[in-house]
Order: sequence, then structure tokens, then C-alpha cells
Amino acid sequence: MYTYEELYKLFSNHLGKQSFSKNPKELYEPIVYSLSQCGKRLRPIFTLMACDLFEGNIQKALPQALAIELLHNFTLMHDDLMDQSPIRHGKETVFKKWNPNMAILAGDALYVLAYDYILQADLEILPDILSTFNKTALKACEGQQLDLNFENRKIVSLADYIEMIRLKTALLFGASLKIGALIARASTEDTQHIYEFGINIGLGFQLKDDLLDLYGNEKVFGKKTGLDIIENKKTYLFTKAMATADPETKELLLDYFHGKELPEKEKIRYFRKIFDKLDIEKLTNDAIYNYLNTGLEKLDMIDCPEERKQTLKNLAHTIISRKK
Repeated sequence: MYTYEELYKLFSNHLGKQSFSKNPKELYEPIVYSLSQCGKRLRPIFTLMACDLFEGNIQKALPQALAIELLHNFTLMHDDLMDQSPIRHGKETVFKKWNPNMAILAGDALYVLAYDYILQADLEILPDILSTFNKTALKACEGQQLDLNFENRKIVSLADYIEMIRLKTALLFGASLKIGALIARASTEDTQHIYEFGINIGLGFQLKDDLLDLYGNEKVFGKKTGLDIIENKKTYLFTKAMATADPETKELLLDYFHGKELPEKEKIRYFRKIFDKLDIEKLTNDAIYNYLNTGLEKLDMIDCPEERKQTLKNLAHTIISRKK
């Protein structure tokens, strides 16, 4: 079995061998810039890990892992523009460094390039891989549209929020693992189990992001905390608070969320005080670990030696317990 570090290096080397520096440079420079921002590469690593779990050929999974990374970067490039997010991984986002039109075109090109790599799968498994890839890409668009819709809704239910992040974030985690399992020719049952494992880890991952935005240590987190509150984003913390608060506190939350203008520090302090009163940090952590445990239960159902699952289990725990 490969370790996360070994797979990260293997994938990074494969990515480094690809040439995206083409003409017109205005189209491809933003792509190179986006792909050079080294995050954790969780999604392509998941593809490789799933292939390895079922004793598949890792080398044959590299093109599909790269397709997953290109798809992910496509969604980020467009999401940053729609959300008007100026910073990602500590650097300017593409639309800020260049302009919105270039971000749209470069994102579209990333999506097309992803197909060049996804199509390199063996013909007998290509229909299933393409179906998984296309469904995931479309669902991510549906999730982003729901997220945009939430900006114009005064109240968003907890169930609606979970469905949005399932579509926008969690399904790509699941699809990354499912594609790796398909390449390794895993059984239908095991492929479904690892897909559901990924979805649950993806849900926990997003809730952890929401939690760190307010409760993270800024020095460790690497960016200013409380941005979701400043930008009036309806995260799990806010929707959970609305679901658990008494009527009077709900009115106060809505009033300060949609109505009163407050200085940034005061607004963060105000919401933190209400969230602390409602024990939102604990409730969110409870939900995060429920998703982790549900995911691990799905992983335990896979028919392979326990020791082969340990790398995935370790990574799942790392994702959920991370500080940034």
C-alpha cells in the first residue's frame, strides 16, 4: 500500500510533466497559475488511494486523478468569480489577478482539458467513469446554483444547506474514490461503499471548513477568521443556530444578518457570542464526527483486508481533525 505522501509525490510529478503553457498565453497562464497553487490535492489522491485499495494499477489511474484535479480547479475558478472571493491559498484568485472574462474562459478550458484525461481510461470501464464524472460535474453546478439562491433567501433550513454542500462539495469526494475503484475493477458493492464513504467525508470536510472560519486559530488557519459572518454567508453554524435558537434569538440573528450594519469586529463578536450561547461549536463538531463515523462504517463494509483500509482511515481522520 502507498502512503499519502508517496501518492502526493507521484501525482505532483505526473502533474509537473504536463504542459499547459500554450497560446494564447492569456488563456493558459491563469490555468498554470491555478494548478501551481499546491493544496492538499485530496481529490486526486483519493482516486489513487481507491485504486490502490483494490490492488489496481496506480499508473493507469493517474490520468483520471488529473481529470479530477482539473475539474476541481474549474469549479474553484468560477466559484471565486461568482462569490467575488479575492484570495485562495493565500494568493489572488484568477479573476482578481487578471479579470472576470479571463477567469470564465480559463475555467471553461480547464473543464475541456479534464476530458482529455478522463477519456484515457480503458474502453470497457470508460462509460461508467464518464457517467460518474458527468453526473458529478452537473451536480456541482446545481449545488453552486443553490448556494447563489441562498443569498436571496432570508431563511435557509439545515436540510437545504446540507443538500447544497452534498451537491457542491461532497459528491466530488465520493466520485474521486469511485473512479479509482472502477479503474481497479472493484465489485459493484465495494464501489458503492467507497463512494458513500467519500460523500460522508466530504460533508464532514465542509462542516469543518465552516467551523474553522469562526473558531480556527488565525495563525494556524492562515487567514482572517469570521469572513463568513462578514460576508453574510449562510453556513452550517448559522443554519444550525437558526434551527436551535428560541424565537427571540432567531429574530436577533436575522436582524443582524440582514438588517443592521455593524463594524466587522463587532459583528463577528456579536455572532460568536450567540453561537457560544447556543453551543454551536460543539453541535457542529458532533455533526462532523457523525459524518466521519458514518463514512468509516461504509469503509468497514468493503470486502478487503483491514490493513489495506488503514491509509484511507488515517487520511479521513486527518481531514476531520485538521486545524487549517
